[in-house]
Amino acid sequence: MGSVPFITVEGPIGIGKTSLAKAISEHFQYQLLKEIVDENPFLDKFYDNIEEWSFQTEMFFLCNRYKQLEDIHSKFLQHHKPVVADYHILKNLIFAKRTLKDQQQFNKYLKIYDILIEDMPKPNVVIYLNASLDTLLKRIEMRGREFEKKISPLYLEQLSLDYEDYMNTFEQQHPEIPVIRFNGDEVDFVKNEHDRLNILHTLDTTIKKGVHLL
Repeated sequence: MGSVPFITVEGPIGIGKTSLAKAISEHFQYQLLKEIVDENPFLDKFYDNIEEWSFQTEMFFLCNRYKQLEDIHSKFLQHHKPVVADYHILKNLIFAKRTLKDQQQFNKYLKIYDILIEDMPKPNVVIYLNASLDTLLKRIEMRGREFEKKISPLYLEQLSLDYEDYMNTFEQQHPEIPVIRFNGDEVDFVKNEHDRLNILHTLDTTIKKGVHLL
């Protein structure tokens, strides 16, 4: 393979991105990059009033993800050390399009987003997880984050559809980046070792075919 693997795991809230990223990190001995969630000071307010706090929430996530990716690039990718992340920067647009109802705010956000991601490292493999609303709600309840209890099922369902649309578009726009899909209704990589090993084997096969760092 001609370049260092940079794997990202994506999917809607509650699907198990961090759990899978950890499993990949431990199995392949890759550096793990976890997104900052609990430290966002606006998140609790956001789920109380999405329209009022959406811009602050999305800007916090964007700036922190930018800083994380900048660090991971300088400390690991530049030194040919593989990385697995439990998010992709593209999720910022998925959430922003759904939550920033004010067109002027969204346009401002988009300008900042485009500037920040211009020189960011891009993943060369994306693992995309999705599941039914019932599965997502059960997993959110199981992990017990207080602020996530406020998430509207309608919001979560729409977010899941947004992810599906965006990933379909992503595959069309970036045919050179493999997207490996798994259905969370059919696999349980946390409790079922066979499912977990199958995902790891699929990823290993994809990497060995050769990926290109963009």
